[in-house]
Amino acid sequence: MITQSSGTAFVGDYIGDFHPGNLCLVGSNLPHEWVSTNFGNQTLSGRDMVLQFDPQIFARAAGTMPEMAAPRALLEQALRGLQFHGRAEKQGIDLMRRIGAAQGLQRFALFLELIALMSETDEKTVLSSHDYAPNLDPGSAAVMQRVTAYILGNITDEVRMSVAAELAEMTPSTFSRYFKRTTGKNFVDYVHKLRIGRACNMINELDEPITSVCFNVGYKNISNFNRHFKRECGLTPSGYRKLAGVPRSNRI
Repeated sequence: MITQSSGTAFVGDYIGDFHPGNLCLVGSNLPHEWVSTNFGNQTLSGRDMVLQFDPQIFARAAGTMPEMAAPRALLEQALRGLQFHGRAEKQGIDLMRRIGAAQGLQRFALFLELIALMSETDEKTVLSSHDYAPNLDPGSAAVMQRVTAYILGNITDEVRMSVAAELAEMTPSTFSRYFKRTTGKNFVDYVHKLRIGRACNMINELDEPITSVCFNVGYKNISNFNRHFKRECGLTPSGYRKLAGVPRSNRI
């Protein structure tokens, strides 16, 4: 549960915006990270609330309590990541806060209520694509965190796959195959997607001219930026700004 800040979420092969109030469920060993847009290099305390549990508790308990088998479909969907909306999101956030404040059996009862809510609601979206096959290597999340941190830390400059491969402790050819298998995208396309995701956040939150956004996310010319932006978002940066309702700057 995101309590403050906004930025870019990475869940499997999904890349999208996140904002305060977002509620997600991420299955075991699915690469994931929420990177706050941080233009001032500030550290955010209490940015999110996290609840971790072993999904096997339901399988083990189902032998004596058949009702505990009910979340099976939910947990299978969670292997691709889920985001909740509407009333389910609001009720889930309330339950998360109450779980944080509760103790003992009351905490466990509220946890079961949260799982029941997530299992029964239709107000949820699967994040990773249908064709995405999670890499169940437990080390994948740590590797992807290092690689993603490198890309975002150099988003305004040149990003090299050879450097990312070194961070992953792999040869470039091995890393290229690993990256495609883990994210569902090749490295270059993934970098473009991250650049455009950062551009969307800047357009949403800052009254910066489009040309400034272009250079701040690592593109060297506006035509190349516009082409990649339209490919990812379906419209031009100026059209996206108009749709988002952000005032246009008078600067060029």
